[in-house]
Parts: sequence; C-alpha cells; structure tokens
Amino acid sequence: MIIDYCQKALEKAEYKKLEDGTWFAEIPGFRGVWANGKSVEECRKELITVLEEWLVLKLRDKDPIPAVDGLKVEIKELAVA
Repeated sequence: MIIDYCQKALEKAEYKKLEDGTWFAEIPGFRGVWANGKSVEECRKELITVLEEWLVLKLRDKDPIPAVDGLKVEIKELAVA
C-alpha cells in the first residue's frame, strides 16, 4: 500500500529545468517534499528518497498525511489482549 501511495504521489510531481541546467521537482500539497538534480532522472530519484523520509517522519510524529487519489496512509492502533 505504501508503494502504491508513493507512486500516486510521484505522478503528481512537477518538474522544472532551472537556468543553470539542473532540475527541480516538487509534489504539490506535500510541504517540504522537493528535490534538485543534474538530470531529470537524478532529480526523480532524490524526490523518491525525500518522499519516503517525509512519510516516515509524518508517521513517527503522528502528523496528518494527505490522501492521494483516495489512498491514505495511517496507523491504526489495535487492542492487544
């Protein structure tokens, strides 16, 4: 499920070629999730890493995580007998 969520989020990524020839990418609605690289591929790989780290921090801190195309990532606490 997390892989599907990340893939859907990455589909929404916006890429720009900067004046210095490098690439910048961000995912709208995912504050702080952005990357920069010498090529589109390098930028995309960095964006994946940033998104994964961002998700781990959001889960750890119990911060809200936006739904993407109906997909949600959340931790449900179960009662243990």
